[in-house]
Amino acid sequence: MHYGEDVKQAVAAALAVLGAPGEGCVGVVTGTGLGGIAAMVAEAREMPTAELPGFPRATAPGHAGKLVAGSVGERPVLVLCGRQHLYEGYGPREVAFGVRLLAGLGVKTLVLTNAAGALDPHFTAGGLMRVTDHINLTGRNPLTGPNDDTLGPRFPDMSRAYCPRLGAIADAAALACGLRLERGVYAGVVGPSLETPAETRMLRLLGADAVGMSTVTEVIAARHLGLSVLAISCLTNVNLPDCMAETTLEAVLETARRAEAELTRLLAAVLPAC
Repeated sequence: MHYGEDVKQAVAAALAVLGAPGEGCVGVVTGTGLGGIAAMVAEAREMPTAELPGFPRATAPGHAGKLVAGSVGERPVLVLCGRQHLYEGYGPREVAFGVRLLAGLGVKTLVLTNAAGALDPHFTAGGLMRVTDHINLTGRNPLTGPNDDTLGPRFPDMSRAYCPRLGAIADAAALACGLRLERGVYAGVVGPSLETPAETRMLRLLGADAVGMSTVTEVIAARHLGLSVLAISCLTNVNLPDCMAETTLEAVLETARRAEAELTRLLAAVLPAC
């Protein structure tokens, strides 16, 4: 089946179960271990993404694989709990499927969350970082191949990939909530292996403040569609190349769960203002 037709059929299936999301709906994609964010959604209606035609199955730990509709404050939201990654063996178009689904459901504003390793030695594990820009080191792009002009232009501009207006809202919300919100550049890599000390030094020399295995593909697809994007990283560990500590998935998930409460508080203030 044609990829675009898969997305259209998934949109139709979601509308049939969840109904229309409402004017001004904000889309949210949750990162590793951060799916509990959906618990703050009022009047929640949900469906497994496995019931959406063509939707790639989420295989990564900490990704529930469900779509939740409801509201936060007065703002209609659609929360995609779980995402696809290149390291799962999916291509970039499959990784971008969720973003294109949300856009098809009427989302114009997208909030992405992820778990990332901090590279800036001033950051702390369990902290939050607003992504101000990214470096795509995956070698992949969801726009490769013939362009679908109905979705967006052949060469979308990425000079403001992360919306300054949404960034200002997040900064103000963090201040009001008494939360420390770092700002920095996110380096997107394929994974699933974690970084060596030499790779960590390289990423810092390139100007990255955090590194992760998601988000950049979704942001490219979102900007192609004309969506406004905000991305928040949960810093699950700190990569210090001269004294690298071993990192396990279990430790990443545990740190993400501890930080989830602060991230939820932040999003509870951000989403109604988007």
